[in-house]
Amino acid sequence: MCVDFGAVARVVGILAPVNLAESDAWVRPYTPGTGRWIVIGWEAIALGLLGWTSTDAFDLNWHGIRVMASILAVAWVLGSWRILQMGAYVSSRGLLIRGLLRSRTLTWREIAHVKLHKATHRLGPWEIESGMTVLIERPDGTTVNTELWAQGVDFHSRPKLFRAVYHELRNRHLAAVNA
Repeated sequence: MCVDFGAVARVVGILAPVNLAESDAWVRPYTPGTGRWIVIGWEAIALGLLGWTSTDAFDLNWHGIRVMASILAVAWVLGSWRILQMGAYVSSRGLLIRGLLRSRTLTWREIAHVKLHKATHRLGPWEIESGMTVLIERPDGTTVNTELWAQGVDFHSRPKLFRAVYHELRNRHLAAVNA
């Protein structure tokens, strides 16, 4: 099942407008995982605890509590909306990568390779493996991270879907470049 946002103009990212009418329809080639809802619930609990402790710590009166609750509610709604929109979207013209704070659009010609990358992190003398990610390599050799991670909220319990999405991105890239 694909999520289709139609051909309308939308603002994505903090200040980056993307006209979806110009680039056909942006489609996410996978359904979001249930882990996103767990993250959104966890955010609500954490912001509730922040509000509760802030009320006690700063001895807020009724108006202060209402202002703080409103600010936390707006932050939760905006954060939740961005979490639900995160991911990789494809169209006939390119790839749109929506992150938590920003979005990036790459045309298929700006992409040299779509490849799997085994991500590792160093912690002192230890190297910690964090799983497979989809990495975009540009013609100049720089790389662009995607939100696609085999152990992430979308693919943790669906490893076959992760591989299928990787193949879909790679095949769309190859078809666009060879056309």
